[in-house]
Amino acid sequence: MSGLVQSFQQKGLGDTISSWIGTGQNWSISPEQIEEGLGSERIQNLAAKAGMSTEEVTAKLSELLPTMIDKITPDGLVPEGGLLDKGLEFLKSKLS
Repeated sequence: MSGLVQSFQQKGLGDTISSWIGTGQNWSISPEQIEEGLGSERIQNLAAKAGMSTEEVTAKLSELLPTMIDKITPDGLVPEGGLLDKGLEFLKSKLS
């Protein structure tokens, strides 16, 4: 999870991901910003694994990622250990 936060911060999207982690309102994110934050290679890998186009993956992630991050950080704290893995499994199930 910290790698995800760092990646978004490096791409100028730190305030956006911080809104999902924090206890306030979640900021929206565009599919283009998702690709920027995660990187093209990661998006392509996710698309290949899900059997979807990169456009479909970024569109789904722009809908699901803010809510998923919000749900796994209910107290505004980044979880340690297996909670992120559970969140990623949830996300994979939604992409399929």
